[in-house]
Amino acid sequence: MIKVMVVEDEEQIRIILGKMIEKNEGCSVVASCGNFASAISDFMKFRPQVVFMDIDLGGESGLECAKAITEVDPKVKIVFATAHSEYMANAFEIYAFDYLVKPFDMKRISKTLERIKGMTETKNEQAKLEPSHEKLIIKGKEEINLVDIKDIIMIERSDGMSRIVTKDEVFLTSQSLTSLEEKLDSSFIRCHKSYIIRVDSIKKLEVYGRWTYTVTLKDTNETALMTSEKYDELKQKL
Repeated sequence: MIKVMVVEDEEQIRIILGKMIEKNEGCSVVASCGNFASAISDFMKFRPQVVFMDIDLGGESGLECAKAITEVDPKVKIVFATAHSEYMANAFEIYAFDYLVKPFDMKRISKTLERIKGMTETKNEQAKLEPSHEKLIIKGKEEINLVDIKDIIMIERSDGMSRIVTKDEVFLTSQSLTSLEEKLDSSFIRCHKSYIIRVDSIKKLEVYGRWTYTVTLKDTNETALMTSEKYDELKQKL
């Protein structure tokens, strides 16, 4: 079951959108709210995998709300559902999964949800069937490197590039964090939307903001960020 949250300041639209979403098999609206504070609170409580977000929340910024939510869970799918098409470029800068313009179309919403369900099912099947990789193929601009996965300490996404950090070298590639993450085993954790780290390389965590920690790592001067949700997940593993 795909858990969905609707964030829309107009109650009637919120109700209609929620009903349209729940007409899709395998989707359940677990939370519905109309402002920034309620959205963060409900997200922390219900942990939806998908958030339909209006751009204008009664004068508050839906873009900023989406940024805060992705800080909590980098894997959440944000679908902007709004009358403001001019914000599309800004929305995709914060990893929006899709952008729907009012008035909403049932077929368009269903298409978006089917894509999300398909991605979830494919990832689950791949996790069951694919063997673990011993080396990571890193495609750079002028060369291809084969890096031992056991040597990787951290991967950071910055300025459209992924930085793969080992004890002795740093490799750059345009490959996304998601594509790299799929090739790694359970000794790594996607601790933030911009970071993947090796769990046994963690040396120290320090509070950095309300829902984030700074992670100091062994064998490198590099640091990473970890959301509070991933910290809770890490505690369960350890």
